[in-house]
Amino acid sequence: MNQKYHVFSLGNALVDVEIEITAKELDRLSIEKGVMTLVEEERHDYLLSELHGKAHHRASGGSAANSIFALAQLGGKGYHCCKVANDEAGQFYASDLNQAGVDNNIATLKDNTGITGKCLVMVTPDADRTMNTYLGISSEQQADDLDTEALANSEFLYIEGYLVTSESNHKTALKAKEIAREKGAKIAYTLSDPNMVKFFKPQIEQVLDGGVELLFCNEDEALEFTQTSSYSEALEQLKSLAQQVVITLGERGAVYFDGKELHQIDAFEVKAIDSNGAGDMFAGAFLYALTQGYSAANCGKLASFCSSYLVTQFGPRLKGGAIETIQNFNQELQAS
Repeated sequence: MNQKYHVFSLGNALVDVEIEITAKELDRLSIEKGVMTLVEEERHDYLLSELHGKAHHRASGGSAANSIFALAQLGGKGYHCCKVANDEAGQFYASDLNQAGVDNNIATLKDNTGITGKCLVMVTPDADRTMNTYLGISSEQQADDLDTEALANSEFLYIEGYLVTSESNHKTALKAKEIAREKGAKIAYTLSDPNMVKFFKPQIEQVLDGGVELLFCNEDEALEFTQTSSYSEALEQLKSLAQQVVITLGERGAVYFDGKELHQIDAFEVKAIDSNGAGDMFAGAFLYALTQGYSAANCGKLASFCSSYLVTQFGPRLKGGAIETIQNFNQELQAS
């Protein structure tokens, strides 16, 4: 590639704390299951103190961040644009990105006074993930925070759908899209969550205005956005907004419209214990494969393998030997 980066991602920066709990615990605390809900810091901390379950190590999260970590684990070159505070959590987040080899804008932030965003990820025995998120300073991204040089030197700009919850972040996403168009970068977008589509559809339509090169969504998001009853009907509508569309279907795999043909992507049979980050992993691996020139079939295979493997462990990112496993699978695809 001529560009320095395969993908420039733009998203919220959140430090995740993941806890294994029961559905009864969600009911007891009036938490809506299976979606992301924005909460104030007091509510986040109250829930953390009230929940009874096994807690896992914290991780640097956020939808686009998870995807760019996945791309980096496969050997891609990524840049993540986000906002954290100059506090311990923000330093942890920056260190995580740097150690993964993901360039970022954190050291150049002009205003980092506040509290770094945090997300409480609750995983039930059915492997479903429920998120309660306090955005903190993550919701305050400005156009000035964008590294326009890095964006100009990227093949793709990847925008997460969660940015629509904040007016400041939404405007920054629109500005990033404008710059990407001027500089010739392709644009990929993810709807991120059914609640984003349900409550912020006009803002999402603004981002998609004029079309994008690639759109990611899961089946629930696709049906909610198009108000249809099947993913095939939804896909026909989404084709008018994106040159290429990926709809993930959980254990049924995914479908990929590459602009000309529809490809069925099979899932790998695994025992899922935690779906947190699976869609992000799929998108990150897919973007990696696409920027490497893989065939449509191999883009789907790699993304499906990585996301299937992720749900067999806790947390939004592959760790330890799992990284070597996906790298070996990737090498096999390259050799085939």
